[in-house]
Amino acid sequence: MIVVDDGSQDDPAAVTRRWDNVELISQPNAGLAAARNAGLRAVRTEYVLFLDADDILAPDAVEQQLLCFSDHPGCGFVYGRHRRVDVSLKTLEVPRQFDCAETPYHAFLKSNFIGMHAAVLYDAAKLIECGGFDPRLRRCEDYDAYFRVVRKYPVASHEGIVAGYRIHADNMSADAVEMLDWTLSVQERHRPDSADAQGAAAFREGRRLAHLAYANAAWRDRSRGAWRRRWAMTRRSPLHSLAAALWRPVRPYMPAPVVRAVRRLTGHRAPAVGAVDMGDLARLTPISLGWGDDRGTPIDRWYIEGFLERHAGDVKGRVLEIAEADYCRRFDHGITRQDILHVTEDNPDATIIGDMSQPGVLPDDAFDCMIITQTLHLIYDMPAAIAQLKRALAPGGVLLLTVPGVSSVCRGEWNECWYWSLTGQSAKLLFEKEFGAGNVEVTVGGNVYSSTCFLHGLAVEEVDQRMLEKDDFAYPLVVCVRARRRD
Repeated sequence: MIVVDDGSQDDPAAVTRRWDNVELISQPNAGLAAARNAGLRAVRTEYVLFLDADDILAPDAVEQQLLCFSDHPGCGFVYGRHRRVDVSLKTLEVPRQFDCAETPYHAFLKSNFIGMHAAVLYDAAKLIECGGFDPRLRRCEDYDAYFRVVRKYPVASHEGIVAGYRIHADNMSADAVEMLDWTLSVQERHRPDSADAQGAAAFREGRRLAHLAYANAAWRDRSRGAWRRRWAMTRRSPLHSLAAALWRPVRPYMPAPVVRAVRRLTGHRAPAVGAVDMGDLARLTPISLGWGDDRGTPIDRWYIEGFLERHAGDVKGRVLEIAEADYCRRFDHGITRQDILHVTEDNPDATIIGDMSQPGVLPDDAFDCMIITQTLHLIYDMPAAIAQLKRALAPGGVLLLTVPGVSSVCRGEWNECWYWSLTGQSAKLLFEKEFGAGNVEVTVGGNVYSSTCFLHGLAVEEVDQRMLEKDDFAYPLVVCVRARRRD
Protein backbone atom coordinates (compact mmCIF):
# COMPACT_ATOMS: atom_id res chain seq x y z
CA MET A 1 0.00 0.00 0.00
CA ILE A 2 1.27 3.46 -0.94
CA VAL A 3 0.06 6.42 1.12
CA VAL A 4 0.81 9.92 -0.17
CA ASP A 5 0.74 12.59 2.54
CA ASP A 6 0.22 15.90 0.73
CA GLY A 7 1.11 18.19 3.60
CA SER A 8 -1.47 17.00 6.12
CA GLN A 9 -1.37 18.09 9.77
CA ASP A 10 -2.64 14.92 11.49
CA ASP A 11 0.50 12.70 11.54
CA PRO A 12 -0.41 9.89 9.10
CA ALA A 13 2.81 8.07 10.03
CA ALA A 14 1.23 7.26 13.40
CA VAL A 15 -1.36 5.25 11.49
CA THR A 16 0.68 3.72 8.69
CA ARG A 17 3.44 2.36 10.96
CA ARG A 18 0.86 -0.04 12.48
CA TRP A 19 0.97 -2.14 9.30
CA ASP A 20 3.74 -3.86 7.37
CA ASN A 21 4.28 -3.25 3.67
CA VAL A 22 2.94 0.29 3.73
CA GLU A 23 5.04 2.93 2.00
CA LEU A 24 4.44 6.49 3.23
CA ILE A 25 5.43 9.34 0.90
CA SER A 26 5.34 12.77 2.56
CA GLN A 27 5.57 16.04 0.68
CA PRO A 28 4.66 19.71 1.28
CA ASN A 29 1.10 20.47 0.25
CA ALA A 30 1.10 20.74 -3.55
CA GLY A 31 -2.43 19.74 -4.51
CA LEU A 32 -4.29 16.83 -6.01
CA ALA A 33 -2.32 16.53 -9.26
CA ALA A 34 1.05 16.50 -7.46
CA ALA A 35 -0.21 13.87 -5.00
CA ARG A 36 -1.41 11.72 -7.90
CA ASN A 37 2.00 12.02 -9.57
CA ALA A 38 3.81 10.98 -6.38
CA GLY A 39 1.68 7.85 -6.15
CA LEU A 40 2.03 7.19 -9.88
CA ARG A 41 5.83 7.29 -9.67
CA ALA A 42 5.80 4.87 -6.75
CA VAL A 43 3.58 2.16 -8.23
CA ARG A 44 5.26 -0.92 -9.67
CA THR A 45 2.27 -2.34 -11.54
CA GLU A 46 1.49 -2.31 -15.24
CA TYR A 47 -1.85 -0.54 -14.73
CA VAL A 48 -3.08 2.16 -12.38
CA LEU A 49 -6.54 3.41 -11.34
CA PHE A 50 -7.28 6.52 -9.28
CA LEU A 51 -10.11 6.16 -6.77
CA ASP A 52 -11.12 9.38 -5.01
CA ALA A 53 -13.02 9.90 -1.76
CA ASP A 54 -16.36 10.36 -3.54
CA ASP A 55 -15.96 7.18 -5.62
CA ILE A 56 -16.78 3.52 -5.19
CA LEU A 57 -15.72 0.63 -7.42
CA ALA A 58 -17.95 -2.13 -8.71
CA PRO A 59 -16.80 -5.57 -7.45
CA ASP A 60 -15.69 -6.63 -10.95
CA ALA A 61 -14.38 -3.21 -12.04
CA VAL A 62 -10.73 -4.16 -12.45
CA GLU A 63 -11.65 -7.42 -14.17
CA GLN A 64 -13.81 -5.58 -16.71
CA GLN A 65 -11.09 -3.02 -17.40
CA LEU A 66 -8.38 -5.65 -17.85
CA LEU A 67 -10.60 -7.59 -20.26
CA CYS A 68 -11.00 -4.40 -22.28
CA PHE A 69 -7.22 -3.93 -22.32
CA SER A 70 -6.78 -7.53 -23.52
CA ASP A 71 -9.25 -6.86 -26.35
CA HIS A 72 -7.49 -3.58 -27.26
CA PRO A 73 -3.74 -3.99 -26.65
CA GLY A 74 -1.58 -0.90 -26.91
CA CYS A 75 -4.12 1.53 -25.49
CA GLY A 76 -3.08 4.40 -23.25
CA PHE A 77 -6.18 3.87 -21.14
CA VAL A 78 -9.56 2.14 -21.21
CA TYR A 79 -12.78 3.28 -19.57
CA GLY A 80 -16.23 2.01 -18.67
CA ARG A 81 -19.47 3.51 -17.45
CA HIS A 82 -20.38 4.80 -14.00
CA ARG A 83 -23.51 5.52 -12.05
CA ARG A 84 -24.31 8.56 -9.96
CA VAL A 85 -25.44 7.69 -6.43
CA ASP A 86 -26.52 9.61 -3.35
CA VAL A 87 -24.77 9.44 0.02
CA SER A 88 -26.59 6.18 0.84
CA LEU A 89 -25.38 4.73 -2.51
CA LYS A 90 -28.87 4.71 -4.02
CA THR A 91 -28.61 5.10 -7.80
CA LEU A 92 -29.64 8.52 -9.08
CA GLU A 93 -28.86 7.94 -12.75
CA VAL A 94 -26.59 5.92 -15.05
CA PRO A 95 -25.19 8.30 -17.68
CA ARG A 96 -24.63 6.83 -21.11
CA GLN A 97 -20.99 6.14 -21.87
CA PHE A 98 -19.70 7.42 -25.20
CA ASP A 99 -17.09 5.55 -27.14
CA CYS A 100 -14.41 7.15 -29.28
CA ALA A 101 -15.94 6.31 -32.64
CA GLU A 102 -14.58 9.60 -33.95
CA THR A 103 -11.02 10.85 -33.44
CA PRO A 104 -10.57 10.74 -29.62
CA TYR A 105 -8.83 14.11 -29.60
CA HIS A 106 -11.80 15.73 -31.37
CA ALA A 107 -14.25 13.94 -29.07
CA PHE A 108 -12.51 15.32 -25.97
CA LEU A 109 -12.52 18.83 -27.47
CA LYS A 110 -16.32 18.62 -27.34
CA SER A 111 -16.49 17.43 -23.72
CA ASN A 112 -14.95 15.33 -20.99
CA PHE A 113 -17.39 12.59 -21.90
CA ILE A 114 -15.89 10.02 -19.50
CA GLY A 115 -17.38 11.98 -16.63
CA MET A 116 -15.63 10.23 -13.74
CA HIS A 117 -11.94 9.50 -13.18
CA ALA A 118 -12.46 6.17 -11.42
CA ALA A 119 -14.04 4.81 -14.60
CA VAL A 120 -10.56 4.89 -16.22
CA LEU A 121 -7.74 2.33 -16.02
CA TYR A 122 -4.40 3.64 -17.31
CA ASP A 123 -1.35 1.93 -18.68
CA ALA A 124 0.96 3.34 -15.99
CA ALA A 125 4.09 3.59 -18.16
CA LYS A 126 2.23 5.38 -20.95
CA LEU A 127 0.66 7.85 -18.50
CA ILE A 128 4.09 8.64 -17.04
CA GLU A 129 5.52 9.01 -20.54
CA CYS A 130 2.78 11.53 -21.35
CA GLY A 131 3.67 13.60 -18.28
CA GLY A 132 1.20 12.37 -15.68
CA PHE A 133 -0.92 15.17 -14.20
CA ASP A 134 -0.12 18.89 -14.36
CA PRO A 135 0.34 20.26 -10.79
CA ARG A 136 -0.61 23.73 -12.03
CA LEU A 137 -4.21 22.59 -12.50
CA ARG A 138 -6.34 22.75 -9.36
CA ARG A 139 -9.20 21.03 -11.22
CA CYS A 140 -9.71 19.09 -14.44
CA GLU A 141 -6.23 17.55 -14.21
CA ASP A 142 -7.74 14.27 -15.44
CA TYR A 143 -9.31 15.99 -18.47
CA ASP A 144 -5.92 17.49 -19.34
CA ALA A 145 -4.21 14.09 -19.00
CA TYR A 146 -6.76 12.48 -21.32
CA PHE A 147 -5.82 14.95 -24.04
CA ARG A 148 -2.11 14.23 -23.73
CA VAL A 149 -2.62 10.45 -23.77
CA VAL A 150 -4.97 10.38 -26.77
CA ARG A 151 -2.56 12.47 -28.82
CA LYS A 152 -0.04 9.60 -28.58
CA TYR A 153 -2.02 6.39 -27.99
CA PRO A 154 -5.37 4.83 -28.86
CA VAL A 155 -8.00 4.43 -26.14
CA ALA A 156 -10.93 2.03 -25.84
CA SER A 157 -14.20 1.72 -23.94
CA HIS A 158 -16.74 -0.88 -22.89
CA GLU A 159 -20.35 -0.75 -21.67
CA GLY A 160 -19.76 -2.23 -18.20
CA ILE A 161 -20.54 -0.14 -15.10
CA VAL A 162 -17.29 0.00 -13.14
CA ALA A 163 -17.79 2.76 -10.57
CA GLY A 164 -20.21 4.88 -8.59
CA TYR A 165 -19.88 8.64 -8.07
CA ARG A 166 -21.40 9.86 -4.80
CA ILE A 167 -23.23 13.18 -5.31
CA HIS A 168 -23.37 15.59 -2.35
CA ALA A 169 -22.97 19.27 -1.57
CA ASP A 170 -19.18 19.09 -1.00
CA ASN A 171 -18.14 17.53 -4.33
CA MET A 172 -15.24 19.41 -5.94
CA SER A 173 -17.30 19.48 -9.13
CA ALA A 174 -20.23 21.15 -7.34
CA ASP A 175 -18.80 24.66 -7.92
CA ALA A 176 -20.01 25.18 -11.49
CA VAL A 177 -18.18 28.51 -11.97
CA GLU A 178 -14.81 27.02 -11.02
CA MET A 179 -15.45 23.94 -13.13
CA LEU A 180 -16.37 26.06 -16.15
CA ASP A 181 -13.20 28.17 -15.86
CA TRP A 182 -10.91 25.16 -15.54
CA THR A 183 -12.70 23.25 -18.31
CA LEU A 184 -12.30 26.18 -20.70
CA SER A 185 -8.67 26.54 -19.63
CA VAL A 186 -7.92 22.90 -20.46
CA GLN A 187 -9.72 23.14 -23.80
CA GLU A 188 -7.70 26.26 -24.62
CA ARG A 189 -4.46 24.40 -23.81
CA HIS A 190 -5.34 21.82 -26.44
CA ARG A 191 -6.86 24.14 -29.06
CA PRO A 192 -6.34 22.60 -32.54
CA ASP A 193 -4.25 24.37 -35.15
CA SER A 194 -5.86 26.31 -37.94
CA ALA A 195 -5.35 23.52 -40.50
CA ASP A 196 -7.59 21.13 -38.53
CA ALA A 197 -11.08 22.21 -39.65
CA GLN A 198 -12.83 19.31 -37.90
CA GLY A 199 -10.93 20.02 -34.70
CA ALA A 200 -11.82 23.72 -34.86
CA ALA A 201 -15.51 22.84 -35.15
CA ALA A 202 -15.21 20.43 -32.21
CA PHE A 203 -13.41 23.11 -30.16
CA ARG A 204 -16.20 25.65 -30.77
CA GLU A 205 -18.84 23.05 -29.91
CA GLY A 206 -16.97 22.15 -26.72
CA ARG A 207 -16.88 25.77 -25.55
CA ARG A 208 -20.62 26.12 -26.17
CA LEU A 209 -21.45 22.86 -24.40
CA ALA A 210 -19.29 23.77 -21.39
CA HIS A 211 -21.07 27.11 -20.92
CA LEU A 212 -24.45 25.43 -21.32
CA ALA A 213 -23.73 22.51 -18.98
CA TYR A 214 -22.28 24.54 -16.11
CA ALA A 215 -24.87 27.33 -16.37
CA ASN A 216 -27.57 24.68 -16.01
CA ALA A 217 -25.66 23.11 -13.11
CA ALA A 218 -25.40 26.47 -11.31
CA TRP A 219 -29.13 27.09 -11.57
CA ARG A 220 -29.96 23.57 -10.39
CA ASP A 221 -27.71 24.05 -7.35
CA ARG A 222 -29.70 24.19 -4.09
CA SER A 223 -26.79 24.03 -1.63
CA ARG A 224 -25.58 26.77 0.69
CA GLY A 225 -24.10 29.72 -1.20
CA ALA A 226 -25.89 28.77 -4.42
CA TRP A 227 -27.10 32.31 -5.14
CA ARG A 228 -23.57 33.69 -4.91
CA ARG A 229 -22.39 31.07 -7.42
CA ARG A 230 -25.37 31.75 -9.69
CA TRP A 231 -24.55 35.45 -9.76
CA ALA A 232 -20.93 34.64 -10.58
CA MET A 233 -22.08 32.31 -13.36
CA THR A 234 -24.44 34.97 -14.71
CA ARG A 235 -21.52 37.38 -15.06
CA ARG A 236 -19.35 34.63 -16.54
CA SER A 237 -21.91 33.23 -18.98
CA PRO A 238 -24.88 35.63 -19.20
CA LEU A 239 -26.85 34.17 -22.13
CA HIS A 240 -26.66 30.59 -20.96
CA SER A 241 -27.43 31.62 -17.36
CA LEU A 242 -30.46 33.57 -18.52
CA ALA A 243 -31.67 30.54 -20.44
CA ALA A 244 -31.07 28.24 -17.47
CA ALA A 245 -32.81 30.57 -15.00
CA LEU A 246 -35.79 31.67 -17.04
CA TRP A 247 -36.20 29.64 -20.17
CA ARG A 248 -37.55 26.32 -18.93
CA PRO A 249 -40.49 27.74 -16.93
CA VAL A 250 -41.51 30.30 -19.60
CA ARG A 251 -40.75 28.41 -22.83
CA PRO A 252 -44.20 26.76 -23.11
CA TYR A 253 -45.80 30.23 -23.19
CA MET A 254 -43.42 31.85 -25.69
CA PRO A 255 -44.31 32.41 -29.37
CA ALA A 256 -42.36 30.38 -31.91
CA PRO A 257 -40.20 33.30 -33.22
CA VAL A 258 -38.95 33.98 -29.67
CA VAL A 259 -38.15 30.29 -29.16
CA ARG A 260 -36.11 30.21 -32.36
CA ALA A 261 -34.27 33.44 -31.48
CA VAL A 262 -33.22 32.12 -28.06
CA ARG A 263 -32.12 28.81 -29.56
CA ARG A 264 -29.94 30.67 -32.08
CA LEU A 265 -28.37 32.81 -29.33
CA THR A 266 -27.50 29.72 -27.27
CA GLY A 267 -26.19 27.76 -30.24
CA HIS A 268 -29.25 25.60 -30.97
CA ARG A 269 -29.99 26.35 -34.60
CA ALA A 270 -33.30 24.89 -35.73
CA PRO A 271 -34.38 25.24 -39.37
CA ALA A 272 -36.71 28.12 -40.12
CA VAL A 273 -40.41 27.43 -40.59
CA GLY A 274 -40.85 25.95 -44.06
CA ALA A 275 -37.15 25.08 -44.37
CA VAL A 276 -37.30 21.59 -42.86
CA ASP A 277 -36.33 18.96 -45.44
CA MET A 278 -38.35 15.83 -44.66
CA GLY A 279 -36.67 13.84 -47.42
CA ASP A 280 -37.38 10.10 -47.24
CA LEU A 281 -39.47 10.56 -44.08
CA ALA A 282 -42.26 12.45 -45.89
CA ARG A 283 -44.46 9.38 -46.30
CA LEU A 284 -47.61 7.85 -44.80
CA THR A 285 -46.18 4.34 -44.52
CA PRO A 286 -42.95 3.52 -42.69
CA ILE A 287 -39.81 2.59 -44.59
CA SER A 288 -40.06 -0.87 -43.03
CA LEU A 289 -43.22 -2.51 -41.69
CA GLY A 290 -41.22 -4.85 -39.45
CA TRP A 291 -39.41 -2.51 -37.02
CA GLY A 292 -36.29 -2.80 -39.21
CA ASP A 293 -35.93 -6.60 -38.98
CA ASP A 294 -35.82 -6.81 -42.76
CA ARG A 295 -33.04 -4.19 -42.95
CA GLY A 296 -30.77 -5.26 -40.11
CA THR A 297 -30.90 -4.96 -36.31
CA PRO A 298 -34.02 -3.17 -34.97
CA ILE A 299 -33.07 -0.05 -33.02
CA ASP A 300 -34.95 -1.13 -29.89
CA ARG A 301 -32.62 -4.15 -29.73
CA TRP A 302 -29.63 -1.80 -29.45
CA TYR A 303 -31.03 -0.49 -26.16
CA ILE A 304 -32.26 -3.89 -24.94
CA GLU A 305 -28.94 -5.63 -25.57
CA GLY A 306 -26.99 -2.76 -24.01
CA PHE A 307 -29.14 -3.08 -20.88
CA LEU A 308 -28.60 -6.86 -20.70
CA GLU A 309 -24.87 -6.51 -21.30
CA ARG A 310 -24.59 -4.06 -18.40
CA HIS A 311 -26.28 -6.60 -16.13
CA ALA A 312 -24.78 -9.79 -17.56
CA GLY A 313 -23.43 -10.62 -14.10
CA ASP A 314 -27.01 -11.34 -13.00
CA VAL A 315 -27.51 -14.06 -15.64
CA LYS A 316 -26.56 -17.10 -13.56
CA GLY A 317 -28.05 -20.03 -11.69
CA ARG A 318 -31.50 -21.13 -12.83
CA VAL A 319 -32.62 -18.71 -15.53
CA LEU A 320 -35.87 -18.14 -17.44
CA GLU A 321 -36.27 -16.44 -20.83
CA ILE A 322 -39.29 -15.85 -23.07
CA ALA A 323 -39.76 -17.92 -26.29
CA GLU A 324 -36.06 -18.74 -26.79
CA ALA A 325 -32.75 -18.71 -24.94
CA ASP A 326 -30.74 -16.44 -27.26
CA TYR A 327 -30.01 -13.74 -24.69
CA CYS A 328 -29.23 -16.31 -22.00
CA ARG A 329 -26.63 -17.94 -24.26
CA ARG A 330 -25.19 -14.56 -25.19
CA PHE A 331 -24.94 -13.16 -21.65
CA ASP A 332 -24.40 -16.40 -19.72
CA HIS A 333 -22.50 -15.69 -16.51
CA GLY A 334 -22.86 -19.15 -14.95
CA ILE A 335 -26.25 -20.65 -15.88
CA THR A 336 -26.89 -24.02 -14.25
CA ARG A 337 -30.43 -24.59 -15.56
CA GLN A 338 -32.26 -23.02 -18.49
CA ASP A 339 -36.06 -22.64 -18.78
CA ILE A 340 -38.07 -21.15 -21.65
CA LEU A 341 -41.61 -19.80 -21.21
CA HIS A 342 -44.09 -19.62 -24.09
CA VAL A 343 -47.77 -18.77 -23.99
CA THR A 344 -48.84 -21.57 -26.37
CA GLU A 345 -47.76 -25.17 -26.96
CA ASP A 346 -46.45 -24.59 -30.50
CA ASN A 347 -42.90 -23.87 -29.31
CA PRO A 348 -40.90 -27.13 -29.09
CA ASP A 349 -38.16 -25.46 -27.02
CA ALA A 350 -40.53 -24.28 -24.28
CA THR A 351 -40.19 -25.93 -20.87
CA ILE A 352 -43.09 -23.94 -19.33
CA ILE A 353 -46.37 -23.21 -21.14
CA GLY A 354 -48.90 -20.56 -20.16
CA ASP A 355 -49.74 -16.94 -19.36
CA MET A 356 -47.24 -15.55 -16.84
CA SER A 357 -49.96 -13.47 -15.15
CA GLN A 358 -51.90 -16.59 -14.11
CA PRO A 359 -51.15 -18.27 -10.75
CA GLY A 360 -49.51 -21.68 -11.00
CA VAL A 361 -47.90 -21.20 -14.41
CA LEU A 362 -44.50 -20.23 -12.99
CA PRO A 363 -43.04 -22.20 -10.06
CA ASP A 364 -42.61 -20.29 -6.80
CA ASP A 365 -39.17 -19.30 -5.46
CA ALA A 366 -37.45 -20.93 -8.45
CA PHE A 367 -35.38 -18.57 -10.59
CA ASP A 368 -32.13 -16.77 -9.87
CA CYS A 369 -32.64 -14.61 -12.94
CA MET A 370 -35.50 -13.95 -15.36
CA ILE A 371 -35.01 -12.21 -18.73
CA ILE A 372 -38.38 -10.84 -19.89
CA THR A 373 -37.94 -8.64 -22.97
CA GLN A 374 -40.75 -6.82 -24.82
CA THR A 375 -43.48 -9.10 -23.41
CA LEU A 376 -45.19 -7.44 -20.43
CA HIS A 377 -47.12 -4.98 -22.65
CA LEU A 378 -48.97 -7.97 -24.20
CA ILE A 379 -50.62 -8.79 -20.86
CA TYR A 380 -53.71 -6.79 -19.96
CA ASP A 381 -53.46 -7.39 -16.19
CA MET A 382 -49.93 -6.08 -15.87
CA PRO A 383 -49.85 -5.83 -12.03
CA ALA A 384 -50.87 -9.50 -11.77
CA ALA A 385 -48.03 -10.48 -14.10
CA ILE A 386 -45.51 -8.49 -12.05
CA ALA A 387 -46.71 -10.19 -8.85
CA GLN A 388 -46.28 -13.63 -10.42
CA LEU A 389 -42.81 -12.76 -11.68
CA LYS A 390 -41.78 -11.76 -8.18
CA ARG A 391 -43.22 -14.98 -6.70
CA ALA A 392 -41.24 -17.02 -9.24
CA LEU A 393 -37.92 -15.43 -8.28
CA ALA A 394 -35.82 -17.12 -5.64
CA PRO A 395 -34.93 -14.86 -2.68
CA GLY A 396 -32.18 -12.61 -3.97
CA GLY A 397 -33.14 -13.34 -7.58
CA VAL A 398 -33.09 -10.63 -10.24
CA LEU A 399 -35.63 -9.74 -12.92
CA LEU A 400 -34.25 -8.08 -16.08
CA LEU A 401 -37.24 -6.75 -18.00
CA THR A 402 -37.83 -4.38 -20.90
CA VAL A 403 -41.04 -2.88 -22.30
CA PRO A 404 -41.71 -0.61 -25.29
CA GLY A 405 -42.35 3.09 -24.88
CA VAL A 406 -42.33 4.87 -28.25
CA SER A 407 -43.35 2.17 -30.73
CA SER A 408 -45.67 1.25 -33.54
CA VAL A 409 -48.24 -1.43 -32.71
CA CYS A 410 -47.76 -4.91 -34.13
CA ARG A 411 -49.69 -5.47 -37.36
CA GLY A 412 -49.49 -9.27 -37.09
CA GLU A 413 -50.14 -12.00 -34.55
CA TRP A 414 -49.75 -9.80 -31.45
CA ASN A 415 -52.04 -7.02 -32.68
CA GLU A 416 -55.07 -8.02 -30.61
CA CYS A 417 -53.12 -8.22 -27.34
CA TRP A 418 -50.81 -5.20 -27.73
CA TYR A 419 -52.23 -3.28 -24.76
CA TRP A 420 -49.65 -0.94 -23.29
CA SER A 421 -46.66 1.35 -23.69
CA LEU A 422 -44.90 2.62 -20.56
CA THR A 423 -42.85 5.59 -19.43
CA GLY A 424 -39.97 5.33 -16.99
CA GLN A 425 -42.12 6.75 -14.19
CA SER A 426 -45.04 4.38 -14.74
CA ALA A 427 -42.67 1.40 -14.78
CA LYS A 428 -41.03 2.63 -11.56
CA LEU A 429 -44.37 2.89 -9.75
CA LEU A 430 -45.61 -0.49 -11.00
CA PHE A 431 -42.52 -2.41 -9.95
CA GLU A 432 -41.83 -0.55 -6.70
CA LYS A 433 -45.35 -1.39 -5.54
CA GLU A 434 -44.48 -5.09 -5.78
CA PHE A 435 -40.71 -5.22 -5.15
CA GLY A 436 -40.22 -2.25 -2.81
CA ALA A 437 -38.65 1.14 -3.49
CA GLY A 438 -35.07 0.14 -2.76
CA ASN A 439 -35.09 -2.90 -5.03
CA VAL A 440 -35.98 -1.43 -8.43
CA GLU A 441 -33.73 0.36 -10.92
CA VAL A 442 -35.42 1.85 -14.00
CA THR A 443 -33.54 3.29 -16.96
CA VAL A 444 -34.91 4.73 -20.20
CA GLY A 445 -33.22 4.38 -23.59
CA GLY A 446 -34.05 6.57 -26.54
CA ASN A 447 -34.27 10.10 -27.88
CA VAL A 448 -36.12 11.92 -30.64
CA TYR A 449 -33.63 10.76 -33.27
CA SER A 450 -33.72 7.07 -32.37
CA SER A 451 -37.50 7.14 -31.90
CA THR A 452 -38.04 8.69 -35.33
CA CYS A 453 -35.72 6.14 -36.93
CA PHE A 454 -37.42 3.26 -35.10
CA LEU A 455 -40.93 4.34 -36.06
CA HIS A 456 -39.84 4.28 -39.70
CA GLY A 457 -38.24 0.86 -39.30
CA LEU A 458 -34.64 1.88 -39.90
CA ALA A 459 -31.97 -0.54 -38.66
CA VAL A 460 -29.02 0.08 -36.33
CA GLU A 461 -26.59 -0.54 -39.17
CA GLU A 462 -27.88 2.39 -41.25
CA VAL A 463 -28.10 5.13 -38.60
CA ASP A 464 -25.47 7.16 -36.74
CA GLN A 465 -25.00 5.00 -33.64
CA ARG A 466 -23.43 7.88 -31.72
CA MET A 467 -26.83 9.58 -31.94
CA LEU A 468 -28.42 6.61 -30.16
CA GLU A 469 -26.26 7.07 -27.07
CA LYS A 470 -27.84 10.24 -25.67
CA ASP A 471 -30.94 9.28 -23.68
CA ASP A 472 -33.89 11.64 -23.29
CA PHE A 473 -36.60 10.63 -20.79
CA ALA A 474 -39.19 12.44 -22.92
CA TYR A 475 -38.71 9.89 -25.73
CA PRO A 476 -38.68 6.50 -23.97
CA LEU A 477 -38.11 4.10 -26.85
CA VAL A 478 -37.32 1.26 -24.43
CA VAL A 479 -37.94 1.19 -20.67
CA CYS A 480 -35.59 -1.16 -18.78
CA VAL A 481 -36.25 -2.53 -15.29
CA ARG A 482 -33.89 -4.37 -12.97
CA ALA A 483 -35.77 -5.61 -9.90
CA ARG A 484 -34.41 -7.78 -7.08
CA ARG A 485 -36.54 -9.89 -4.74
CA ARG A 486 -35.51 -9.32 -1.16
CA ASP A 487 -37.41 -11.21 1.56
